[in-house]
Amino acid sequence: MAQFLDMATSVNSGNTGFPNTGLTGAPELFGAIGLATQSNVNPVISLGGTISLTGEEGDPFTLFIVRGTVFDPASIIYFAEGTVATTGGNELHSFQTADFAPPTQPFINYSAYIAGVSTSIRSGPESFYGIASMR
Repeated sequence: MAQFLDMATSVNSGNTGFPNTGLTGAPELFGAIGLATQSNVNPVISLGGTISLTGEEGDPFTLFIVRGTVFDPASIIYFAEGTVATTGGNELHSFQTADFAPPTQPFINYSAYIAGVSTSIRSGPESFYGIASMR
């Protein structure tokens, strides 16, 4: 039976229309959480979230989840590439992943980033969450 350790949620925007900022080629932070893992060995970390975009059909974007509080390519544990499906509509893009090799430490930080082309807008809502447990 699994043992619950911790859960955290980061909601950057709970509404459509915010933050209303254009994407850039550089990764931009949209969520950050920390999970208390109590120095357990091999905790199960489940991560997920949603980000909404408005853009032009075919606009590419990339989601990154990193272990830590700053973007470091060496700390990427998940990335997904996608495209905007329709021009002008607010599209929700959700993701779900896990950290399969977390370090043994009392607390682990995770951050969610997005990069893309300037014709796409982060149009909200935006959220990022995580759950830590033991098997």
